Order: sequence, then structure tokens, then C-alpha cells
Amino acid sequence: MELKVRTNKKCEVIDITPQVSEVVRSADIGEGMCCVFVPHATAAVVINENDDMQIGEDLLDALERIVPEGVWRHDKVDSNGAAHLKSAMLGPSETIPVLNGRLALGTWQSVIFVELDGPRDRKVIVTVK
Repeated sequence: MELKVRTNKKCEVIDITPQVSEVVRSADIGEGMCCVFVPHATAAVVINENDDMQIGEDLLDALERIVPEGVWRHDKVDSNGAAHLKSAMLGPSETIPVLNGRLALGTWQSVIFVELDGPRDRKVIVTVK
């Protein structure tokens, strides 16, 4: 199943757990695996805090400190070298067990889409087996 995500900022985090959970529910399986994949070179998906979304802002701040803008060879191509590097560091996918027909996330975990070169219309591919 393909989900659509519209981002509104250059960098932002979006909790996509409700949409992913709906895909799992509609798959009607008791146990299995859910793969959440972002087919973009300047976006990522992570699992992290769901109670205080400021952790997402902290993540973006930490990435900015580690990977500053405007100093990379790729910037000569399209000025988004930092976004590519941040995306590579975070990764394009997460795999989550499905138990009793639900994502087996911890109490404080959510599936988070990370935009690193927006705003854009993005895709997230969710596969449940």
C-alpha cells in the first residue's frame, strides 16, 4: 500500500503511525511483519518518541549540527548534499513486528516520517506479510 505524505517545511517530522496502523489492520493478519519504506533519497523513516514530538525537533537540530548545509560536493549539483547525507544516516525503512493484528511498537514509540528537503509530496510504501 502506498501512503501519501505532504510536507510543509524544508525539514520536519510527521507521525505516520495512524496511517501505518490502518494498513496493518486492513491486512487482517494475526502475526507477521510490517515494512515501512520511503522511496526518496532526501527523506527517511525512524521509530521514536510518541508522547513528546519535540524529540523530532531535537533530532532535526542534532542532524543539523552533525551535517551542516552548504559544504558538500553534491551541493554543486542541486544544493541538497546535507539532506542526502542525513537521509543516509537515518535510513529509508523500518521493519516492525505485527502481533495480534497490531504493530508491536513499545508504549512510547511511533513511526516517524522525516522530511529533509521539502516541502514536497512524498510516498511511503507499507508492506505487511
